[in-house]
Amino acid sequence: MNLTHTHRHLHSEQGALRGEHPGRSRNPVIKVADIAWLEFEKPDLTRAEAFARAFGFHTARHDPGELHLRGTRAGGPCVILRRGPRTRFTGVAFRARDEGDLLRLADQSGASPRPLPESIGGLSVDLIDPSGMPVRVVAGTHELPELPGQQPHLFNFGDETRRTNAGQRPPRVPARVQRLGHLVIQSTKYLEALDWYLDNLGLIVSDFLFFPGQRHRGPTMSFIRCDRGSTPTDHHTLAMALGPANRYVHSAYEVSDLDALAAGGEYLNERGYLRSWGIGRHIQGSQIFDYWRDPDGFLVEHFADGDLFDDTLEPGWAPFTASGLAQWGPPATKDFLGTDLKSARRELVSMISALRSRNEFDVNRLVGLLKVPTS
Repeated sequence: MNLTHTHRHLHSEQGALRGEHPGRSRNPVIKVADIAWLEFEKPDLTRAEAFARAFGFHTARHDPGELHLRGTRAGGPCVILRRGPRTRFTGVAFRARDEGDLLRLADQSGASPRPLPESIGGLSVDLIDPSGMPVRVVAGTHELPELPGQQPHLFNFGDETRRTNAGQRPPRVPARVQRLGHLVIQSTKYLEALDWYLDNLGLIVSDFLFFPGQRHRGPTMSFIRCDRGSTPTDHHTLAMALGPANRYVHSAYEVSDLDALAAGGEYLNERGYLRSWGIGRHIQGSQIFDYWRDPDGFLVEHFADGDLFDDTLEPGWAPFTASGLAQWGPPATKDFLGTDLKSARRELVSMISALRSRNEFDVNRLVGLLKVPTS
């Protein structure tokens, strides 16, 4: 089998083989512009807000039953939390390019546009992806004004001198979140869900991963970006992986630079919050990362210096391995990989349930998944 040369000297050493998934739809219904926000329910909004502020969010709205968290960039909220009887992830919103695209999506999907609450403004078309996750596509929402952000530091690089007669003293304060970068989910219907996002929202794949020894069976994870033509966009706005349950994995929020990320991590650590994995630099997407658990167990990421791609790059292909998740940094932790005792019990139940159901997660895929943490 001869590899294509599309990716030589580019973002991936390997491109697709003949007949593999192309990573984009020939004729998508629309092409969304970006991810808009995530929605959760939590019983204790006070505790959730305390962590959010330590993580680096600003509070845009705080009602008894609803909390809007934002970054410093102009735009809408990054996260909407609603008071509920239990903690759960309730969906994602993407931003359409304009209202015309939103109406086109509504016509094709059969879903009626509906007005969003006045606190957000605009219209929404509410869909359900093949995994059962609520997906909103919105347009015309209110824009919050830009807030002061953290200015990147001046660095000296060998003979390139930018800072003289001054020390470098990053304050140990919360990293100021700039924006929501991406969402990662797990699906028992990975390929069906992948095609749904490509066909309906016009997303395109930046990188595919496959289980060790199972490339012939197709990909099992994809890093997917928005298609803005010649305008570069984040390496991934959405990532999804095949697994034994349909669930939220993590979400990522951009900060200004490594110093903001590291000092913000020290601030979180001093307040007793749990670092899941970091600091390191990823391979797919290249971003510097630091993962944390919020008080309800949700995984959230600070990131900086991520890759930006336009629509000309084709998908890269690589094996899905724990060692292949980072260029440098500590090894991926059991907490991050979900192989710690608490997570393993939950995963065992999910695996048994998935194997008894009609989906893409079969025994061979289970064998492939079990190889990932040790590969």
